[in-house]
Amino acid sequence: MDTGRARPAVGTVTGVDTHCPYCALQCGMSLGVGTGVVSGREFPTNAGGLCQKGWTAATLLTSPHRLTAPLLRENRDAPLRPVSWDVALDFVASKLADLRRKHGPDAVGVFGGGGLTNEKSYLLGKFARVALCTSQIDYNGRFCMSAAAAAGIKAFGADRGMPFPVTDLAEADAVLLVGANVSETMPPFMRHLRPAADAGGLIVVDPRRTPTAEHAAVHLQPVPGTDLALALGMLHAAVADGYVDHAYLAERTTGFDEVWRIAAAWWPERVEAVTGVAAADQRAAVRLLAEARRAYVLTARGTEQHAKGVDTVSAWINLCLALGLPGRSGSGYGCLTGQGNGQGGREHGQKADQLPGYRKIDDPADRAHVAGVWGVDPDSLPGPGRSAYELLDALGTPSGPKALLVFGSNVVVSAPNAGHVADRLASLELLVTADFVLSETAASADVVFPVTQWAEEDGTMTSLEGRVLLRQRALGAPDGVRTDLELLQGLAMRLGQPAERFPAEAEQVFDELRRASAGGIADYAGVTYDRLRAGEALHWPVPDVDHPGTPRMFLDAFAHADGLARFVAVEHTGPAERADDEFPLYATTGRVLQHYQSGAQTRLIPELDDAQPEAFVEVNPDTAGRAGVHDGQWARVVSRRGEVRARVRCVSTIRLDTVFLPFHFPGAQRANLITNPALDPTSRMPEFKVCAVRLAPA
Repeated sequence: MDTGRARPAVGTVTGVDTHCPYCALQCGMSLGVGTGVVSGREFPTNAGGLCQKGWTAATLLTSPHRLTAPLLRENRDAPLRPVSWDVALDFVASKLADLRRKHGPDAVGVFGGGGLTNEKSYLLGKFARVALCTSQIDYNGRFCMSAAAAAGIKAFGADRGMPFPVTDLAEADAVLLVGANVSETMPPFMRHLRPAADAGGLIVVDPRRTPTAEHAAVHLQPVPGTDLALALGMLHAAVADGYVDHAYLAERTTGFDEVWRIAAAWWPERVEAVTGVAAADQRAAVRLLAEARRAYVLTARGTEQHAKGVDTVSAWINLCLALGLPGRSGSGYGCLTGQGNGQGGREHGQKADQLPGYRKIDDPADRAHVAGVWGVDPDSLPGPGRSAYELLDALGTPSGPKALLVFGSNVVVSAPNAGHVADRLASLELLVTADFVLSETAASADVVFPVTQWAEEDGTMTSLEGRVLLRQRALGAPDGVRTDLELLQGLAMRLGQPAERFPAEAEQVFDELRRASAGGIADYAGVTYDRLRAGEALHWPVPDVDHPGTPRMFLDAFAHADGLARFVAVEHTGPAERADDEFPLYATTGRVLQHYQSGAQTRLIPELDDAQPEAFVEVNPDTAGRAGVHDGQWARVVSRRGEVRARVRCVSTIRLDTVFLPFHFPGAQRANLITNPALDPTSRMPEFKVCAVRLAPA
């Protein structure tokens, strides 16, 4: 296992400085010009180290699985066949125009991705609202960061996953890590937690004894779906044990009394009965945080991907505020954004309710500003559309889209209730994907456009700490491949738009994004390619070209009008689906070291696929015995929505009532065949992290 240690480069190559194409840590790397050789480079997030995925990232650039020509099928019974770009673009534009004439603009939907560059995210949102005039656009980041984003906006008035640099964590005395297994999902991140871990200050909340939890001084293992109760119990302990920072509460927050009225009823012993976490361990964790000079609370998907995800994150933020951590140098709250551009991807217009700069699509002033940059009438812009799962669920229905354009997402594997989503895709009159390999979603499409990969194009990404990064072109793309920006321009022109409204050069698109975001919460107005090329570390907001950026937010005031952070009163109700006699176990899902997201990329890299070639179900040996399965055997994990096949791994440290499945695998091994699409009422986040299941022999 590569845990982020620097690997010496082989030979001497002339390299282009760039960033890893995978997670939001966006580790710095160099790519050899003409060779594609990856070498680590000194960068604050990774200090020259990369994980196994990063070291092998260039393998896919020359993979025989690369798409190098558009693919088209005339009807659903016909195979995909190579065609020219003009034929494919003309076919799609004609179909889109016809569907819009028959059914109106919302007959066409657009689904984006958290791995798209800022430029692609921006132009995709503009394309949907200006060229298609549709409100039906959302992206797969709705499945990842939306709960924490909504909770952060409620509490602080703004959402920047980590409102401080990653490197600040190395100075921490204590860190509470909730629902994250960074040793496997972003190994170089562990170097920032190691000082706290070595000092006995790392606290991990996870129902599994993960490689990350092995480093913890305190490991809290709650029943899946009970994190909110745990946070309430820890807040109760903070009050009862005298750890609340009352001066901070008075000067920098509002709303604590209402929160305490709820938390007062959740004493640690009561919480122990609900969560399974010992009251003594709850108090020990609070003591570590409260007595530390510098302390952080970090949340991730394990605590966020729930039908009460926003409330759960709010509960952790409430604990943070009670201890006086946010908006203080050397302490704070942060969300570990997952996808490569999960932060920037949610800022610039590919969400159903947003316009660039984190502006709201239903705000008249925001609409007027963006419409002015785009040169269109504000009244021509559509209103908010459906969220990601609701959009997928509506496909092909009488009131839903009849066509869907998918950029940078593999929803056949990654969406909740994946079997149902595949059926909805099959009901469409037109499915179009843009990809560089034939993912499971692309394989079911009517048209597939081959697009460039990360090393073959320029573009910016925004890391989990809100730092805008330049990813520079290092290699030429294969013949027949175009950028997503060129694809969008080609379609827009065929739909009657002027070419200059949809530029195909990344820097030109970024300059327009700067104007569109100016004055917004996520203000990029002062970020330029020249400043990024010069190596400036620019964390948004950057309101003008003389501004140095904002590495640490909220030090003077929070983003609400009165400058105060809000406590948000929340109550524990439990998961949307509870275990019962028919489905007695809880299933939770996550990632493994070798694979990323739906696995469409990493499963094509031999080194990674050989190391982790198939799905597995992690289960306690006693639970396995009661279910009649044994280690190494194929088993069925069955929920009310379907079943997944996985090989049994008996692990004595996992809870007796819990099984774990990675979600990277296709076909009958798709973990999301069983997951619950119950949605959070605020963020519309599905409940990926807990559903009731039973285990049986295959």
